[in-house]
Amino acid sequence: MSIQIFILSKLMEDNNYPYKLKKQLSKPIPLDELGGLTESKLYYHFDSLAKKGLIEAVEIIKEENRPDKQVYAITDEGRQELSNKIYQLFEDADSINEMVIGIATLKYVNRDKVVEILERKVENIKVRWGTAKRFESKIAKDKDNEKLMKFLGSYFSKSIDDKIYWLEKLINRIQQGEI
Repeated sequence: MSIQIFILSKLMEDNNYPYKLKKQLSKPIPLDELGGLTESKLYYHFDSLAKKGLIEAVEIIKEENRPDKQVYAITDEGRQELSNKIYQLFEDADSINEMVIGIATLKYVNRDKVVEILERKVENIKVRWGTAKRFESKIAKDKDNEKLMKFLGSYFSKSIDDKIYWLEKLINRIQQGEI
């Protein structure tokens, strides 16, 4: 989904073609390599978006001794679907790492709706964590598992606290217009 959000957001800015987007992703930092985005994956997603009617070919650039370049534009349906995909990304993401493309494309959605999604996510984490902590006292502790349980409890507690901290920080930054 992130690749399709990236493509649609780039087409919101200007008509484009797959190879040019791939080059933009590779400089100055090779984000394409870091994210495992191959040229064939990019072309696959362009084809998929075109089949769904979210983008359309608008021009073919012909150059001597080079393959033709098919230039795409986003459709009205694609504009609407972009916001739906961004909201869905925030709904489905388990961590901020998975939200990066959504955060980068906030200008295409209602920020208040994103904040609502994130606030629900924080509340759900807190509820689930509270439920999990209630089971802690029911786990039989003996000398064999005491250190393991202490280690795991500490790890999960710190992980959940960090997740909540960063989600709340993200919510605040979005609300303040800093992101």
